[in-house]
Amino acid sequence: MIIVSTDGSCLRNPGGAIGWAWVNHGGGSGSGGGPSGTNQIAELRAVLEAILAHNGSEPLLIESDSLYAIKCASEWIHGWRNNGWRTSSGGDVKNLELIQQIDRAIAGRPGPVRFRWVRGHVGNYFNEQADKLAGQAARQVGGTGDEPGTPKGAKTTAVAGARTGTAKGAKSGGSKGAKSGTASSRKPKTSAARASSDEPDPVYDPITEPIRVDPITEPLPVTAPVESAVVGAHTVRVAEAAEKTTAEKTPAATTHSAPKTPRRRAAAKTPAPDALTLF
Repeated sequence: MIIVSTDGSCLRNPGGAIGWAWVNHGGGSGSGGGPSGTNQIAELRAVLEAILAHNGSEPLLIESDSLYAIKCASEWIHGWRNNGWRTSSGGDVKNLELIQQIDRAIAGRPGPVRFRWVRGHVGNYFNEQADKLAGQAARQVGGTGDEPGTPKGAKTTAVAGARTGTAKGAKSGGSKGAKSGTASSRKPKTSAARASSDEPDPVYDPITEPIRVDPITEPLPVTAPVESAVVGAHTVRVAEAAEKTTAEKTPAATTHSAPKTPRRRAAAKTPAPDALTLF
């Protein structure tokens, strides 16, 4: 499976210069830009260019931090097509030309195309690389910056609406000799920018952003093991043995008592004198 990260950039949304980029996880990248547009257009263009650059029969997985681009290319597009490219309420489909191009690119690709949402600006290496390339392309078209940090042997094209980079050997996931560009990262999309572009707030993808589940456990009571010791010829518990040992080491308290009062002997009865006998 070929895995490609895509990203888009708009220097001033809406109406500012735009840039788009894709980065193959197996190697190779592509980028380009336009003189004006919106964040949504830049994101859709990045998805389109990634599909066109990897037109082999091997399954293609596109990772993007734009929930709008993913839903357009994988969910809403079927209903719009069946409804004559109108919304469910009969209104016009925004960015219709780009969406129809994505539809044709997917239909004409021998291998299947899948999409996966990833959170942007959280340290995802390939998403960050695509972000840098898209930001550089937008600045080149808008004429607001130089071309810093171009990789050795890489070429960068700054033509309005031009594509840069092809994926040779896309079947094996490689993109040797692909033209690419680098740039400093663009400003993160704020909630205000998303609101102005009608882009829905992203939600966590259970595939790439697993929800942490902290198990709730109740500690089990731990009873200290009963140890025994041999005292004399009997086996007793350690606590009892300790008490007995302490009692043996501690001298017995001396008991003081008052001296006993000598018992008085009853006085010997003096024999009464013999009774006088009167004659």
